[in-house]
Amino acid sequence: MEIIMSSGIYKLVFLFVILLVVLLPIYGIYVQLIKKKNKVKEAMGSIDVQLKKRYDLIPNILTLAAQFMEHERGLIEDITNLRTQASGLKSDSNTISEKMNLDNSISSKMGQLFVNVENYPQLKSDQTMVQAMQTYNEVEEHIAAARRFYNSAVNELNNAVEIFPSSIIASALGISSCPFFVANEQERTSINASDYFNK
Repeated sequence: MEIIMSSGIYKLVFLFVILLVVLLPIYGIYVQLIKKKNKVKEAMGSIDVQLKKRYDLIPNILTLAAQFMEHERGLIEDITNLRTQASGLKSDSNTISEKMNLDNSISSKMGQLFVNVENYPQLKSDQTMVQAMQTYNEVEEHIAAARRFYNSAVNELNNAVEIFPSSIIASALGISSCPFFVANEQERTSINASDYFNK
């Protein structure tokens, strides 16, 4: 009787050890996937903070520019519309691509605006405008740093989502790859100032 009981206990212990050996690595993969997913969310939050700074700064720059730049009303309206759309977007996995497209469009249009400032000596020498442009450039540097952090976090998550065996667990949890923040075609090509001076 004692031999049967002790052999039953050994079987239970053996079964428990087997379950631990199988389940612990799976749990470890699960934990790592959740950490990577949350790191991407944190990185997106950092970008949002920097973009909010940009969105808060844009109206001041446009107000100053509008006082001097009679011929750029369309550009100023485009930037205002893009800013309104972008600041109205919620941050989640469904809007990342749209947010990226709007972000790239705003960057491109603001670049055009700053090139056009060169055509207006009064505006170019206005201290408030100069300071606003410097602040904007600092915010853009912070956005670039936040994008790099985001892309690094996305790279880690995407590797985990695509490489076996974590890919199986990611699929079961509904965790999928995230898109990278990439420059659009307009940002990849350099701005030719002469294109804007002759308008």
